[in-house]
Amino acid sequence: MAHSLDSQHPNILLIVADDLGFSDIGAFGGEIRTPHVDKLAYDGLRFTNFHTASTCSPTRAMLLSGTDHHLAGLGTMAEAMTPELQGKAGYEGFLNDRVAALPELLAEAGYYTVMSGKWHLGLKPENFPQKRGFERSFALLPGAANHYLFEADIPEDQEPEIFQATKAKFAKANIPFSKIPRFLKFTRGIYAEDDQFVEQLPADFYSSDYFTDRLLDYLKDDSARQGRPFFAYLAFSAPHWPLQAPAEDIKRYHGQYDLGPEHLRQQRLERLKKLNLVEATSTAHPIFSTHLTWQQLSDQQRAHSARAMEIYAAMVDRMDQNIGRVIHYLEEQNALENTLIIFLSDNGAEGAQLEALPVFGPDLTRVIAKYYDNSLENLGRANSYVWYGDQWAQAATAPSRLYKAHTSEGGIRTVSFIRFPAFKRQKQISHEFLTVMDILPTILETLNIQHPVDQYKGRDLVPLRGKSFLPYLQQQQDYIHDQNHITGWELFGQKALRKGEWKALFIPAPNGPNRWQLYHLKTDQGEIHDLAEQYPDKLKELLDDWKIYVKENGVLEDIPNMRTLIK
Repeated sequence: MAHSLDSQHPNILLIVADDLGFSDIGAFGGEIRTPHVDKLAYDGLRFTNFHTASTCSPTRAMLLSGTDHHLAGLGTMAEAMTPELQGKAGYEGFLNDRVAALPELLAEAGYYTVMSGKWHLGLKPENFPQKRGFERSFALLPGAANHYLFEADIPEDQEPEIFQATKAKFAKANIPFSKIPRFLKFTRGIYAEDDQFVEQLPADFYSSDYFTDRLLDYLKDDSARQGRPFFAYLAFSAPHWPLQAPAEDIKRYHGQYDLGPEHLRQQRLERLKKLNLVEATSTAHPIFSTHLTWQQLSDQQRAHSARAMEIYAAMVDRMDQNIGRVIHYLEEQNALENTLIIFLSDNGAEGAQLEALPVFGPDLTRVIAKYYDNSLENLGRANSYVWYGDQWAQAATAPSRLYKAHTSEGGIRTVSFIRFPAFKRQKQISHEFLTVMDILPTILETLNIQHPVDQYKGRDLVPLRGKSFLPYLQQQQDYIHDQNHITGWELFGQKALRKGEWKALFIPAPNGPNRWQLYHLKTDQGEIHDLAEQYPDKLKELLDDWKIYVKENGVLEDIPNMRTLIK
């Protein structure tokens, strides 16, 4: 260890939800029961203008590296790697060696570093969390899994494409397919503890419960911790599909969503305005969907859709219960007030099934219908497989446009707050723009830890793109980024660049016009009024900045076959 720290130094608890919508929790306008998260949020500083990447693993790379995901190794998701991208710098498909990861830096500074939950930054043993600074870790390695470990009995001879896709997944991790236990082969996921793959898990496994169990085990291990302050990373895979939750939690929401997603959307918007989380005059972007509207559905279809949303709410509820367990432990240890807590979602609400495509092969709907039980009374159980769709997602992202996987605000503007009594800005709301890349430098400055400049452990480093907002938290300045600050986004051919309150946005067809648009976000949170023709010079300015962003971050644009991933 480079330093010897004691328990007087602040602990850090970093909580990441998976595909949580902007207005899902109560403190951000939601009707879902989230008392523990709400208490933390109201006591802390709620961000209304916090931004991530548009999907899971790129955000996680930015979070732990403090830089753009194209530099950190996740220029695209590993699941979406094409031959044109393979072997390209920044497109390794895992957190690469050109960054100094946050747990590495904190471990060197004397912190006890632990994680439990979704990793999604590499399947191979050399990319496990332990290799990036976590002293103890229990990790779901890929991007999704059955929350109950259920595995459908799918015959290999009848569904060869499924097995081919799964074998390819394990081949990437250098795991012999023949040696993998049956329960790991499809949707149960791949798990690792410390430096070993996990081959057996408890029969009563449920993701949010077990991830919390393991994190608490690590925190309570006094012989390992040895009085050191901790950095604890609790990364839920909830409420990511498949939507599954304990029956007692689902029951709490029966009938809650029987009026449909548009009704929920309007309720959420009204609550957001009353909480001063969005402008009272803000107008929501119209819902975009290729599916039947609520009015067009049959009674049976409505019941099925409402039940999916009930299950989703139950997953969020259960996540909150588990966060409550961690908070209760901290209170018992008289450690809560000395713990810096950061909460965020890794992207906007999930409106599609992007990562599900390679799981079951090309005919996803047929396979689920054949091997799972999606009857109304069975939805939410281990042997069901369902997601809630783009209209419910847009109820959670409103007033923003679209949802996960898009570089419009609905895909990249997410729920987040920070709570630490030592910060002067607490029990407040912040409308300042910031990104997930800003978290690492802020934590380091708070702890007075220097980030290495050019090299780390003999490795050349890419530059940090994030900026510490500690001066803002301590009320030493009234902004986080100035009006000339530039942030870019690119994934799957979706692009965006923000400079101050202006944003250039490119969404390919069919979900967008397939051309650059221009928005002034201060007056148009819903990205409704395209100002490209009205302000051509401003658009040109941003597109000139876009070229610089592409060059500095190694972005590979317009790669064949990428745009077909978003449908």
